[in-house]
Amino acid sequence: MERVKGKVCIVTGAALGIGQACALRLGEEGARLALFDVLDEAGNALVESLRAQGVAARYWHVDVASEHAVQAAIDGVAAHYGALHVLVNNAGIAGINKPTHEITEREWDRVQAVNVKGVFFCTKHAIAHMKRAGTGSIINLSSIYGLVGAPDVPPYHASKGAVRLMTKTDALIYAPDKIRVNSVHPGYIWTPMVEQHLRDSGASDLAAARTEVGRLHPLGHMGDPDDIAWGVVYLASDEAKFVTGTELVIDGGYTAR
Repeated sequence: MERVKGKVCIVTGAALGIGQACALRLGEEGARLALFDVLDEAGNALVESLRAQGVAARYWHVDVASEHAVQAAIDGVAAHYGALHVLVNNAGIAGINKPTHEITEREWDRVQAVNVKGVFFCTKHAIAHMKRAGTGSIINLSSIYGLVGAPDVPPYHASKGAVRLMTKTDALIYAPDKIRVNSVHPGYIWTPMVEQHLRDSGASDLAAARTEVGRLHPLGHMGDPDDIAWGVVYLASDEAKFVTGTELVIDGGYTAR
């Protein structure tokens, strides 16, 4: 299929998990891909795999917490492909899992630097290129915890709430430029980050922990990265031309209670 044929798409945090799934699905739907990450080995391996399938793809080493790195990479993407149409702000970290009163400033700031400033920097430096293209779609990965609370990982939850409201603000600011901005809110998705979160939470049997966490969702199981990737493909495509400022919740029913 060719749902995003010819669109130049940046995916941040593209090497693993949800980002990798987004890259694969966007690629098979005709996108020209720019993959940002700091995991160079995995990122370059993904590019090789995509190119073997006939997908135009290139990897950039980018720490999204660095504005200089972000600006240089986004300008490089636009120069390489000649345009920029889609930005998937997926890069994120879980951060420390401690009660609020035990968290250090440094621990708090690191999560906000990646999860919030990273979205800000990438959006900021993508806008001019999207204005030049006359259209754009920015897709920000938030979380169910950008919608509801939970008694753990306070910096992460705060960051995902921020992403939700940043999305709505930018949707209103850039609607006259035909740039759409939406957020995606996954439930628990089986990714390396979630695996690590379960380990950090004391899980010794990951299979049992996966089943237990899956039961938090009315559908009875955790999601897969592709569940999110297909939602991203939709928002990136012209199928979503009348969709902006909204939340696409893909959570197995978690937030329906």
